[in-house]
Parts: sequence; structure tokens; C-alpha cells
Amino acid sequence: MKYIVLLGDGMADYPVAELNNKTPLEAADKPNMDYLAQNGEMGLVKTVPDGLHPGSDVANLSVFGYDPRVHYTGRSPLEAVSMGISLGDKDVAIRCNLVTLSDEENYEDKTMIDYSSGEITTAESRELIRTIAEKFNDDSFAFYPGISYRHCLVWKNGNLSLNLTPPHDISGRKVLDYLPKGEGSDILLSLMKKSTEVLKEHPVNKNRIKNGLNPATSIWLWGQGKKPSLNTFHDKFGLKGSVISAVDLVRGIGILAGLKPVYVEGATGNIHTNYSGKALAALKELESGSDFVYIHVEAPDECGHQGLTEGKVKSIELIDSELLGPLLKGLSKWDYSILLLPDHPTPLSIKTHSADPVPYVIYRKGNPAKSKNTGYSEKNAASAGIFIEEGYKLIERLINPGAP
Repeated sequence: MKYIVLLGDGMADYPVAELNNKTPLEAADKPNMDYLAQNGEMGLVKTVPDGLHPGSDVANLSVFGYDPRVHYTGRSPLEAVSMGISLGDKDVAIRCNLVTLSDEENYEDKTMIDYSSGEITTAESRELIRTIAEKFNDDSFAFYPGISYRHCLVWKNGNLSLNLTPPHDISGRKVLDYLPKGEGSDILLSLMKKSTEVLKEHPVNKNRIKNGLNPATSIWLWGQGKKPSLNTFHDKFGLKGSVISAVDLVRGIGILAGLKPVYVEGATGNIHTNYSGKALAALKELESGSDFVYIHVEAPDECGHQGLTEGKVKSIELIDSELLGPLLKGLSKWDYSILLLPDHPTPLSIKTHSADPVPYVIYRKGNPAKSKNTGYSEKNAASAGIFIEEGYKLIERLINPGAP
């Protein structure tokens, strides 16, 4: 038996007036997802426990089968694992975004224009972070380049008693009320302010401005945490597995869980990603002996954060046609079970995550369950009458059909 999780990050949403009060899932042309819903078990699952922030870190831990209330230590340490950064027990890892702020002279008066600096390329961002590292690395701080706008700062003997805000939560807002707070926050704010002077005259940014693209005008620090520890997926479920994602966060969880990270050429973390490449990579992993593959697609989440209604609908359609369709065709040689879901909603109306339960489908090739559902959507999942209160138990329901 082969087991697959296909996770469309942030796919779930609220009804959108622009879509005739349909959600993007309802508006999208997605025959493969609808087939799974019509022939599988559909319901709602709560991936974000009460009291925890509805981040992709918390929600994906749940979907992988780990209780975030036990295992969550912060977002950036998970990304650091994927980036190959060795963390000491007293080190604090902090996510470092390259962002576009407005050009007021005082930092406190600036507005968050773009949390991703126009989805800056990895090649450009690595140049910028290397320059930041040359200026600011010392015995306490070390900057590490990542992918696109997502990077890492390691603070030796750092402080966790900080209140740091994700930049995608404050798009279009003045930053004053969201600057670092708590013990040691003055040090981090100083780094953020100083970065504006370093980045201002950088050739990469001058070139981006020349080409009509958003420059990276500042670093933005958030998502702090210390080195986590997970028991392996094999120890929990007896399965050998792989993880396929373009983002360090999800790869990091997989690596900590003992899964093989698979890198797909052209996988970007945005709508212009290699969907079919992920399907082919998953099938290759299964052919090579993996029992379980976790496939993560970031595109719907990015579109949600940017308020791109057409983009979010299109990303769902691309997941369906270019990833799920070829995947189902290639899986036909095996007995398999597949779990389809988002990790959390990223509603277009608020441009950030919410903690609402999300729709899931479990389809089993050998035991299809004819349902009355007409398709995969939030509304149909709610009407199915199944609600999984503890999201980390859903993976058990996939692997062991008799699990509650």
C-alpha cells in the first residue's frame, strides 16, 4: 500500500463577491479533486489547536501527525534544519524576510508594501543577504541565505521572550504597532533599521527598480524558536517516506521526521512552479521504495496573501490538472490511499491565515466510498458531518482506516 498527502497550502477560503460569492475551491475547475470527493471520505479537520497561531508551521506539523502543542518550538528552527544550519541548544533561529517598505525617513512611519519584495529571485536575494551578513555577522549574529525572500538569522544565546509579527500579516499597514517588542527587541529593531541603509544602494535593488520591480528595502525578523526534536515518521507509523516541497519550512519538518527531502527543479514556492515535476518526483519516490510521500504546494497561499483572486483559482486548477491528474494516473499500478487538504485557510479578504477548520478528503483506491458530495469544497465538507477535532490524528485515519 502506498500513502500520499497532497497539501495545497492555504487553498481554503471564504466566499468571494468577485466569484459570485463562491470560494476559490468552488469556483475552480478541478475534476480530479472533485472525483476524490465524490468517491472518498470528506470532512473538516482542525489543524490549528486553540491558542496557537495559525501558521503553516503549526498546521503542517498537525498534518504530518505531530501534535503542535507538544512539538512546536517556533517556525524558523524548522526552516534552519532544511537549510542545513546547525543550531546549538542555546541558539535562537529567526526568520529573516526581505521586504519592501515605503520610503518615509523614519522607520516607524513606514508601511509594509510587500512582504516578499516582489517575490524576489533566489539569485538576487542571496546577493543581498551575503551583503547583510558581511555587515552584521559577529559573535552573536549570523545571517544565512535561503530561497526567494525567505532567509534565516541565528542569534547565539538569544532571547525567546520576544513579540515578533509575520510581515504577511500586516500588508498595507504602517509598521509602527508591529515592530519587535520584548527583551532584546531593541537589538533586532536596530538590525532592521540598519539594513535599510545597506540595501538602499545595492546594485541588485537598483536593477530591480530600473525594471519596475519592488526592491528589497529592509530585512524583517520574525518566527523565532529553538532547536526542535521529533520522533521519526517510521517509528510512529512504520513507513519509509519522502517529502516534496519548495519551501524550507515543510522540508525541515520532513527532515526532522526522518523523511527524505526531494528537490524538484523549477519548484519555486509561488504560482509559477513545476507542478508536473512534483507529480513525477512523487511517483519516482514510490517506485524507488517509499511507502509515503508528502507533496506540498505553496502557490494558493501566496496568492491569498497577495489578494490575487484569479491567481488563487488558477493555482488550484493547476494543482488539479498538472499535479493531481498525472499523479492519479501514475498511482494506478499500486493500491494506494491519498489525503487531499490545505493546511489552513488563507482568505483573500484578510490576506493572511485563519484558524478555521479545513476540508479534507481521503480516497482509497481499493475501497472507494460513494458519497453524495458533488465536489471538493468547504461547504460540502462541512455538510458531510465528519469533524476531526485533533488535526494530528488525521494521518492515522489515512494510514489505518479503522482509526477514529
